[in-house]
Amino acid sequence: MIQRIDLRGTRPTPADLLAAVPRALTSVTVASDVAATLIDDVRARGEAALLDQAERLDRVRPAHVRVPATDIAEAVAGLDPDVRAAIEETIRRVRIASSAQVPPLVTTTIADGAVITQRWQPVSRVGLYVPGGKAVYPSSVVMNVVPAQVAGVTSLALASPPQSDFGGRVHPTILAVAGLLGVHEIYAMGGAGAIGAFAYGVPGLGLDPVQLVTGPGNVYVAAAKRLVRGVTGIDSEAGPTDILVIADAAADPLLVAADLVSQAEHDELAAAVLVTDSVALADAVTLRLAELATTTTHSARVIASLSGRQSAIVLVDDLAAAAAFSNAFGPEHLEIQTEDPQAVLALIDNAGAIFLGPYSPVSLGDYVAGSNHVLPTGGQARFSSGLGAYTFLRPQQVIDYSREALLAVAGHIAALSAAEALPAHGDAVIARFHPDAER
Repeated sequence: MIQRIDLRGTRPTPADLLAAVPRALTSVTVASDVAATLIDDVRARGEAALLDQAERLDRVRPAHVRVPATDIAEAVAGLDPDVRAAIEETIRRVRIASSAQVPPLVTTTIADGAVITQRWQPVSRVGLYVPGGKAVYPSSVVMNVVPAQVAGVTSLALASPPQSDFGGRVHPTILAVAGLLGVHEIYAMGGAGAIGAFAYGVPGLGLDPVQLVTGPGNVYVAAAKRLVRGVTGIDSEAGPTDILVIADAAADPLLVAADLVSQAEHDELAAAVLVTDSVALADAVTLRLAELATTTTHSARVIASLSGRQSAIVLVDDLAAAAAFSNAFGPEHLEIQTEDPQAVLALIDNAGAIFLGPYSPVSLGDYVAGSNHVLPTGGQARFSSGLGAYTFLRPQQVIDYSREALLAVAGHIAALSAAEALPAHGDAVIARFHPDAER
């Protein structure tokens, strides 16, 4: 069911490790042409294009693209009490953790009268995308909205595909959670068209362009986000989920297998990887995977994921080699189930989120840990981070010099501007000390 990669007895270079990393054969570039066509259609025809795209791609034509307030209120009133309690606790925990991600304003005095202030300014308007394909993701509403609110974003718009099972409405649980969070600008639109609508606006719907688009989606959503980057900001090009577990002989094979299956149920292209220095554990996990994969609800999806080229059990000589492989993989979710998780953690550089020990499964982070589950996929954790309050903030330096402080460095500015053949730079400083300059 799942391939093995045996790296024991080798001394792979960083390039060798990158080449050995299992990846699905997917690329957002293959979806770019289709995404560009959908975005151009929305720019040209607005709401009519969104309705036509919904009918063709979501198999339903919504009565309204912009969700009426009555639909949101009805969804909130009809939310299952147990789900509401779980959502409210998730909101509380994510809000606490997100609040710790807002840096304080810092003022630095460089010299007498020379002050630099570092401030973090939120964007004012954000478009949040919540997918609606193989599963329903009310938790993603929380993970996108709460950090934005904590950061100080004042205008939030949410898009999610219309659902044929609900007569073209956005899924009621999505609407309910948005309503609980105070988000009332919601659109029944999905895919690349929705991303284009966020980036360029749809005047006929009263949808103004946003400064930042966040949220996961399929390959067409990822391609659309790449295409609009530069017109608007994006959080990342999120793709199929992945999990990597570093485990040794002390790990429980049932728990390791259960966690691999938990992520494999997301998508046939989801990656589930175990890296271990124990052949006995690898054998036991293989048996457990066969048992769990055939009995879980989404069995066909799980089997496809585990059998894909993106999933593997990797054998290494020791835990240092396991950490090196993990750093090359750059997992979205990294679990460390070893006798001494902290020792392995010290070797880890690249990961979206890290879960230590047998009682910190990825499922915890998906819901109520307080951490954010919108994380870099496909190896992007090697150079980027997950969603947080900081995603919605821009660092700005505020420069405040007195006349005396500028005069103290005027000679340096003149020397540097002359060296760069940009004399007007120096002249702009000298002008301030000219006898005719107004004080």
